[in-house]
Amino acid sequence: MLQPVKFQEGTMDQPTGRSFMQVLCEKYSPENFPYRRGPGMGVHVPATPQGSPMKDRLNLPSVLVLNSCGITCAGDENEIAAFCAHVSELDLSDNKLEDWHEVSKIVSNVPHLEFLNLSSNPLNLSVLERGCAGSFSGVRKLVLNNSKASWETVHTILQELPDLEELFLCLNDYKTVSCSPVCCHSLKLLHITDNNLKDWTEIRKLGVMFPSLDTLVLANNYLTTIEDPEDALARLFPNLRSISLHKSAGLHSWEDIDKLNSFPKLEEVRLLGIPLLQPYTNEERRKLVIARLPSITKLNGSVIVEGEREDAERFFIRYYIDFPQEEAPFRYHKLVTKYGKLEKLAVVDLRPQSSAKVEVHFKDQVEEMTIRLDQTVAELKKQLKGLVQLPTSSMLVTHLDHEAPFGPEEMKYNSRALHSYGIRDGDKIYVDSKAK
Repeated sequence: MLQPVKFQEGTMDQPTGRSFMQVLCEKYSPENFPYRRGPGMGVHVPATPQGSPMKDRLNLPSVLVLNSCGITCAGDENEIAAFCAHVSELDLSDNKLEDWHEVSKIVSNVPHLEFLNLSSNPLNLSVLERGCAGSFSGVRKLVLNNSKASWETVHTILQELPDLEELFLCLNDYKTVSCSPVCCHSLKLLHITDNNLKDWTEIRKLGVMFPSLDTLVLANNYLTTIEDPEDALARLFPNLRSISLHKSAGLHSWEDIDKLNSFPKLEEVRLLGIPLLQPYTNEERRKLVIARLPSITKLNGSVIVEGEREDAERFFIRYYIDFPQEEAPFRYHKLVTKYGKLEKLAVVDLRPQSSAKVEVHFKDQVEEMTIRLDQTVAELKKQLKGLVQLPTSSMLVTHLDHEAPFGPEEMKYNSRALHSYGIRDGDKIYVDSKAK
């Protein structure tokens, strides 16, 4: 009989060579995982079967998280079957599982399993046989990030998982894609980020293998161009709704962005961090991409709000209006047909004025001076001291706005900044001596 092992939170230094069942009993024993009640907790305490006196002592949720526990093997399969009949999600990431047969022993005894995370296990050290993969047949979401799983392993999985909907193959050092002998029509989402895929011919193979793909996440690869003509792209990904090309380090051409219009159902695009867009401001990037992709409703995770598309398309026309007609993109001519040729917007500098040219009047003297508006009244008086030959404490300084109808205003607060008086070019500053 397996006995629970006590441990305190934060002191989980684990020995090597531990079984799934050993870790399960430790983590979910009553001492470490007390029974909890309430909606959404997903806690399951089945009746004790004959020959399993430990069973009534474990409180198992339907979602098991056993990552980074040093697991190398399954343990007693009868115990796994007794404890895990209700489990639907299992996270075994960052363990030491290197034998697919051991994984199969675990999974085959979890009959309702739909989500399985095997990331960061050295499973590339063994071969996945079809009979072994058959135990995964009910899994709908499979995570193999940083497992270095070969394409042969992926092909075996695809043949044995008829209901697979989501597949994660990130950080596996793929430079190429190997086509499966059979298509996987069930797959809707593929994450294949942080690999070394450069050539569009490799991405084309993904379209062949996964014809029903809804979401394709290609972030942090080195894709250089989208090579296929428009009609071929439409056939390649006929159901693609969302694509992420985030940090595709090789994309340098607007023609590649235009080709995204070939995907007939595309609604969402992520394009942050690509070289093509680096020279533009954030506002320019967003407007230029929105204007080029008329069908998308979300860009870089942000919904394109009402009125934003028209603003972007008008901006696009004005941006390209001075380009030679033969160099302007095709989208420009379509938008000119829609809105007509637009005049460039007047450039209005809304920054606060930093200085002003004023007339300084003292007795019969009139002197033109340029004064800084970020300085204080006290600093202005020091600037005027050489001109009027008065100590700053004796100066009475007033400001006359040449357009204001209210007459001069005394500048009596030494710490007040000059820009707060609304001083502009052409205004007058009067200096008098205070009456003793």
